[in-house]
Amino acid sequence: MAMLTATTSIVTNLRPLSPISFNNSRQISSLGTSTTRLHLKCHATKEDSPQSIESTRPKSETILHSFSPLPLLYAAALLPGDGAVRSAFAPFVEIVKSLNLPDWLVHWGHPANMAVVLFAMGGYGTYLGFRIRFSDDVEEKAKAKDLHPKLLAGMFFFFALGATGGVTSLLTTDKPIFDSPHAVTGVIGLALLTIQTILPSLFEGNPGLRNVHGILGSSIMTLFLVHAALGLQLGLSS
Repeated sequence: MAMLTATTSIVTNLRPLSPISFNNSRQISSLGTSTTRLHLKCHATKEDSPQSIESTRPKSETILHSFSPLPLLYAAALLPGDGAVRSAFAPFVEIVKSLNLPDWLVHWGHPANMAVVLFAMGGYGTYLGFRIRFSDDVEEKAKAKDLHPKLLAGMFFFFALGATGGVTSLLTTDKPIFDSPHAVTGVIGLALLTIQTILPSLFEGNPGLRNVHGILGSSIMTLFLVHAALGLQLGLSS
């Protein structure tokens, strides 16, 4: 009975950082002796070495966004003059005068309504905007994302509607329209609110605009606080 013997040898030649290739060969001798040899060879060249960490590390970019007030100045130049606004609002002024409303209601009705809109809708809407950015509560953030745009859209609507009420109130008492800082800040605030309303539709293509949206929103609220103070001063002085 022939005796079978198996011999296995592993020859290893390693060089750092190289792909591994296997070469298996099996030889059987005429006497029935089988020998299996496994050759493990590694070959590495300088060109095959991985790139350095510095070259493969993704580079970060800082994008700065700026805002120019020049378009607002151009838009303000296109606004109709005092005479054109008086002519457009003349029918509404006659209706208000025919109602014989109390003087205190005509005088303070507009600022009272706008104060409610500013602090209730604008204030809470701004708070929700900050919760969207900084809250870690998923449920709270989802509710804020749903309510924030609704409140601010409502504020925009009532501010635009209230502007017509303010103009009507001034014309009813035969006062100038655009001669006060209160009127100027109101026009600028409505223009900025228009831009603020458009920005969310551009977030998907440019996520960096979210920062612009937050900064602009805070600036608009500050502007309307100044606008409210100027309105209070105007009401007390007349």
